[in-house]
Amino acid sequence: MSIFNELMPQYQLMPDAYREIPIAEMERRVREIKQKYGDELLIPGHHYQRDEVIQFADVTGDSLELARLASLNTKARHIVFCGVHFMAETCDILTQEHQHVILPDQRAGCSMADMANIVQTEQAWRLLTEQVGDTILPLTYVNSTAEIKAFVGRHGGATVTSSNARQVIEWALKQRKRILFLPDQHLGRNTAYQLGIPLDEMAVWDPYAQRLLTDKDPEQIRIILWKGHCSVHEKFTTAQIADMKRRDPDIRVIVHPECTHDVVIAADDAGSTKYIIDRINEAPAGTKWAVGTEMNLVRRLAAQHPNQQIVSLNPDMCPCLTMNRIDLPHLLWSLECIDRGEATGIIKVPVAIAEDAKAALERMFEHV
Repeated sequence: MSIFNELMPQYQLMPDAYREIPIAEMERRVREIKQKYGDELLIPGHHYQRDEVIQFADVTGDSLELARLASLNTKARHIVFCGVHFMAETCDILTQEHQHVILPDQRAGCSMADMANIVQTEQAWRLLTEQVGDTILPLTYVNSTAEIKAFVGRHGGATVTSSNARQVIEWALKQRKRILFLPDQHLGRNTAYQLGIPLDEMAVWDPYAQRLLTDKDPEQIRIILWKGHCSVHEKFTTAQIADMKRRDPDIRVIVHPECTHDVVIAADDAGSTKYIIDRINEAPAGTKWAVGTEMNLVRRLAAQHPNQQIVSLNPDMCPCLTMNRIDLPHLLWSLECIDRGEATGIIKVPVAIAEDAKAALERMFEHV
């Protein structure tokens, strides 16, 4: 047993022997299992996954789109979710009891989702409501744990995606004077600013200092932003945009709204993963793009559109490290465990948490 196995006993880790299997043999074995199980097996693949995995995906999309597609597929008994932990949780929340959601490597987490835990959130809620009373509605990005979604659901709030954050925030501000936006401060800030809310009416909540990072009276704050971020998108900078424009004034910079506010303002365009894909798919030949999002997707877009020039805004960017834990060996291992009747990596959200989290998800669906 490796040292890592000893340190992480709560996870069943893939046997090392899978790393020694030739790629062609792994691909053959995956195809055989897919053919054997047919409609009883569904493999959703997130846009940020490796090509070696995405080639076997039955459906591709962002995290919520994949969960919804899985929920519509009632034939599939085994859903092998190629994404990260919070995505598999959402899929389990939305699917039926007879369906099992499996994450090929349970170490595939999300640093952003981990930046807000339930203890911190309940402390923040207590302290904030002591300051401003019953004037806050909580919203959470779907990139959050099931426990945070459940907290939001219990308090009348909703989840949001990067595609619908604007509509959900508009709805929320009709319900309460202010919102608490978890866990990504940048998506919350960029969306609220797009809605015309000035930056001086926003403030960051620091869960470690347990206070609002502002000198203003809390009554003046309408958007309370959790101090969280995406470790991939925060690495894009205005200096990179300036450098791209200096080298090629005709290149268009398009970024994800998880980027910092100054980057979103400096870019030519900004939008969700789906928005970025659609914009590039619709663009004419000869178009030049510098894309500020995850590297696996940028490379895939470049390969799919050889008649356009598509590069990463950050040439030194690495793919999302946690997303990349799902690789071909892990996919094969999880499928062969299913085939042996020994499924591992099953993601099961406790019923009470799932019910409240589903309420938050359903409120989002009602208002977009």
